[in-house]
Amino acid sequence: MELGGSYLTAKHRVQTNSRSIRRMSDSVRTRFAPSPTGFLHVGTARTALYSYLFARRNNGQFVLRIEDTDSERNVADSAAGIVDGLRWLGLDWDEGYLKGGPHGPYVQTERLDRYHAAVNALVAHGDAYLCYCTNEELDQRRRAAEAHGLPPGYDGHCRNLRPDQVRAYEAEGRRPAVRFRLPDTGETVVDDVVRGRVVFDNATLTDFVILRANGVPTYHFSAVYDDVDMGVTHVIRGEDLFPSTPRHVHVFRALGRETPPVFAHLPLIVGADRRKLSKRRDKLSVQQYRDDGYLPEALVNYLALLGWSLDDHTELFSLADLEKVFSLERVSRNPAAFDIKKLDALNGHYLRQLPPAEFAARAWPFVEAEAFAGADPAVLANAAPLVQERVNHLTEVPGMVGFLFGDEVELDQAAAAKVLTEYGRTFLVEAAARLDKLEPWTAAAVEETLRGLQTERELKPKTAFQPVRLAITGRLVSPPLFESMELLGKPRSLARLERAAARSG
Repeated sequence: MELGGSYLTAKHRVQTNSRSIRRMSDSVRTRFAPSPTGFLHVGTARTALYSYLFARRNNGQFVLRIEDTDSERNVADSAAGIVDGLRWLGLDWDEGYLKGGPHGPYVQTERLDRYHAAVNALVAHGDAYLCYCTNEELDQRRRAAEAHGLPPGYDGHCRNLRPDQVRAYEAEGRRPAVRFRLPDTGETVVDDVVRGRVVFDNATLTDFVILRANGVPTYHFSAVYDDVDMGVTHVIRGEDLFPSTPRHVHVFRALGRETPPVFAHLPLIVGADRRKLSKRRDKLSVQQYRDDGYLPEALVNYLALLGWSLDDHTELFSLADLEKVFSLERVSRNPAAFDIKKLDALNGHYLRQLPPAEFAARAWPFVEAEAFAGADPAVLANAAPLVQERVNHLTEVPGMVGFLFGDEVELDQAAAAKVLTEYGRTFLVEAAARLDKLEPWTAAAVEETLRGLQTERELKPKTAFQPVRLAITGRLVSPPLFESMELLGKPRSLARLERAAARSG
């Protein structure tokens, strides 16, 4: 029986030998196949990372394809955002979307002719059949099955339709979907690198749709077809897809691949509360972490540790390190808890490891976005050694260096009420008078002068220097005070001390 419907033409009605697609490559080939339904999720990014690392570790190829057949969920420009996130993480692909290659096209909606031809061949072989059931009929039968304590899956209504039944349905104007025919007896064995061997009773599996009535394939068919056609050797994906794997095994076999790819289903990522990550409670987008001042090195390192470890004590891995040591066998089956504090610590570590010039270059977009009057990359570069030891995110840098741009600085009101007491303002007047005579203007000379005044007045360092820090930076938390005053320069430093001293109590 051949498929009917306006979405198929004569050129799609192929012979049975069309079931043989490209043979599996001898080398390792992994793929990352996101749906363009939104941002690049951190869990999806981990899947991409593991697929990338496994390919690199085994001198294989990493393929990127876009699975966009669920048109109702697709989001405009989402594919571009996914690509942007992958590139920011440093996960380059060997072939696929935007790069091309011998197995293209790499966008599923551009491959419909191939899916239609393959589905026709499956129908001709009896591996699939036309299903004329409407959604309403399916819902009614599902509810009836549940009422009688029966499994809710498809009941096989269209499995063996007579020709007169087909004619009657088509006379009604019904457009058929296509269902895959699963075996009724026996077992399906799935060998998974992470989960081990799992045996499914075929009696619990029900026939499923592989081609919708509108001619668009479902994930359960298009993903498998593409894995066969693109020679994918290892399918690395989230554990939420594991229950679908026995279905996929049978589709692989029907498409001529008796031995399916090696499966590795990754553990779920949960929050600190051990619940599944939620858009309401958690940051899920890779781009959000980038915008919040995280480094790609830190996020890559952290994502690698969400379900994988090399040993019990090594936690710092560059992408190059991971390419040499990653293995699927060391992926855990247990859910991985996303610990933002640990990610923050890693990010702080990587920030401090950057050469100051590179730290300044990476921080500059965040500083520039604040539109400080007189902002200068050269000034930021000079301040970098003072700042990078004190921040865990690049978003903190503008607040640490903003005082260096412009002549005046806005004082934190709460801090001013606390430290600009009459005694504090008196100390500022005396400090300005002594510093006015200081030459040369260096951090060491400024420190010697101010500490000398502090000792003379028998003040604790905090009592003496908090008013100075506030006057100079506008805050009570800042880079080192004396080095900051050297960078700010003598004229502006003195003007700020005098302005704060003149503030009314």
